[in-house]
Amino acid sequence: MKLVTVAEMRSIEQRANEDGYPFATMMERAGAALAAVVQQRAPRASRILVLAGPGNNGGDGLVAARLLAQGGFAVQVCLWQRQGLESDDLYAQATSAGAKFFQWTDATALNRLNEAVEHSDVIVDALLGTGFHGSLRNGADALLLAVQTALTRRRTLAAPLLQPVEPGADCPDEAAPAPRPLVVAADLPSGMEADSGAIAEQALVADVSVAFGFAKRGHLRQPGVDAVGQLIVADIGVSPNYASAVATAVTTPAEVKECLPPRRSDAHKGTHGKVLVIAGSANYVGAPGLAARAAYRSGAGLVTLAIPAALQAPLASQLPEATYVAMPSDMGVIAPQAMSVLAQTLPGYSVMLLGPGLSQEKPARGFVEALLQHERQGARTTLGFLHQPPAEPASLELPPTVIDADGLNILAQIPNWSTLLPENTVLTPHPGEMARLMGDAPWAQESDRVEQARIAAEQWGCTVVLKGAFTVVASPGEVTQVIPFAEPALATAGTGDVLAGTIAGLIAQGLKGHAAAACGAYLHGLAGRIWAQAHGSAGLLAGELADLLPTARQRVLQA
Repeated sequence: MKLVTVAEMRSIEQRANEDGYPFATMMERAGAALAAVVQQRAPRASRILVLAGPGNNGGDGLVAARLLAQGGFAVQVCLWQRQGLESDDLYAQATSAGAKFFQWTDATALNRLNEAVEHSDVIVDALLGTGFHGSLRNGADALLLAVQTALTRRRTLAAPLLQPVEPGADCPDEAAPAPRPLVVAADLPSGMEADSGAIAEQALVADVSVAFGFAKRGHLRQPGVDAVGQLIVADIGVSPNYASAVATAVTTPAEVKECLPPRRSDAHKGTHGKVLVIAGSANYVGAPGLAARAAYRSGAGLVTLAIPAALQAPLASQLPEATYVAMPSDMGVIAPQAMSVLAQTLPGYSVMLLGPGLSQEKPARGFVEALLQHERQGARTTLGFLHQPPAEPASLELPPTVIDADGLNILAQIPNWSTLLPENTVLTPHPGEMARLMGDAPWAQESDRVEQARIAAEQWGCTVVLKGAFTVVASPGEVTQVIPFAEPALATAGTGDVLAGTIAGLIAQGLKGHAAAACGAYLHGLAGRIWAQAHGSAGLLAGELADLLPTARQRVLQA
């Protein structure tokens, strides 16, 4: 599902209009979508307040007002800055349908607004749309503040009058009191910037936002996302083909379902790939196990942990399904001498995951640099013992590689590190790691996460998974994916290791880096949501998240 900027949406609508699908029809479809959401989300509501502004957003609101009035609702419309009513067909049609109007500039407007907010079951916010930028002006701030003040008097901490009703469920009792009205935003809350997600202090927080045609970038950006509520993308009749050139999309369950590798009835563990996890140190014992657990839970056939020898006993007791390679170590971390062991171990693995819990001690830095330079310099394969002399040149080709955590932090300390990356590399930085990787690059100050990840992927020639609320997945020549999850429960230690292991596990099963990253991030976010729906927003353990990956996968397959 494409995720558009304001400029892209205008271009799409303009092209559709030029091809014979008029703006008026788009507006009619948008208003009908608004009215349908009101009726579906509040089936027992009777009184509707519509806030309508001067532009197309206000027009969408007037169409909804007409349709709701025709449907038997008592509709009041507060007009702001809408001029030329004598020639406004939308106004005339809504009036004929029975909607009642008042202007915000009227002397009695505040009293009428207070009364309407006090008694309305639903408020439709259609004041300002995607054209808004900057600050609220010309009385819009006062109008929205007045609505907020009136809402405060209506037990604003309570739930909306009527929650979404599942098909076949009993409707709420008609006599139940209205603690506060349901707020439905037309496209996005008035006072929110559609591209940046910036939002005015006076903006109404919506329970539902009905995006017209396509989701806008601001719908999935802080701080505006907190005012969006439930996001519904409504079809306004514009062909998706008009958005074919849009290079950003929201990852959907259908797309993940299509990408997930099938599980054949005659499969064996080799069918589903082999993951080598190079990770761990004396201070970070758990990270390798979390990554390996996630790789298994994502469907990989075999996972091997290449770890400092001292970690093998505790990790094997936690994850007996894995196999283990004891790596030479120094100061409790993997040492450069481990390259000789790795040279014998690596052939035959489908994917390599480097970094969880690796540490940034000098021996670990030396090992990572030696590993990444190995394809260019080569090394003679010999048995590995601690303190053995450096190996001599020979050839070793690295498989597709996922680099996470301290692997990324070490990368950032290597000059021209991006030139050392193997082909088909996936980097999984959180914002702090991303900042270290970018250094003083000219584009490091880019505030748009989508653009930052896209530029990074192009500059570094790899897949970049920029973690956080609404994780971004970007690769050269691919549509940038935004993962539609922002789960506070995931803000805890070890969830990044789980994500890296999930992506590695999917690569092992045959997915390319970009698809594996997008699918893995989606399953990771969905697993977090499944946990949060059962337990709330705090207390998740990363191991629990890994164990929910099969449930998330099954939910996608059944969608």
